[in-house]
Amino acid sequence: MQLFPSLFLTAAIAIATPAMAQSTGSPFIDFAGYSDLTAEVQTYRASRLITLADFKARGAKPDVLILDARSSQAFAEGHIDGAVNLPLPDFNDQSLAELIGNNPDRQILIYCNNNFTNNLRPIPLKRIQLALNIQTFINLYGYGYKNVYELGEAVDRNLPEVEWVGDYNAELVVLR
Repeated sequence: MQLFPSLFLTAAIAIATPAMAQSTGSPFIDFAGYSDLTAEVQTYRASRLITLADFKARGAKPDVLILDARSSQAFAEGHIDGAVNLPLPDFNDQSLAELIGNNPDRQILIYCNNNFTNNLRPIPLKRIQLALNIQTFINLYGYGYKNVYELGEAVDRNLPEVEWVGDYNAELVVLR
């Protein structure tokens, strides 16, 4: 079955903002809007950083979602027990709604590689300004999911309270 690309394109352009329409790039990419969103999220996110103890207490409550936005492969190699995986590149309105459900106020907990001091696969450290938590938080907020809390400290994944599942053993990853 063939979709009608020109109809889709016409509808998509109709929802583009004036700033997007005036740019020289794709009408589906709004760097200035992303920059504005990032600035809006920055202060909000600072109040949503929590300790591992709080993260685990919140995660134990019913209907709280622990979201791991790393790759499917990294998730399969190890993750916090109870987490579900939706890789960041797969975020869109439909995939998030299917995972999170019909409650945009559902509490979501996030973590990433840079929350762990081990620097081993499947959680090698990323450059601090590119930590996955930042992008994940901004994307969730931008899609309308604002009840997000982020693990706000770096811990050893082998601590019993982390409840890491997976036994991938790798050599130390050396950042160059």
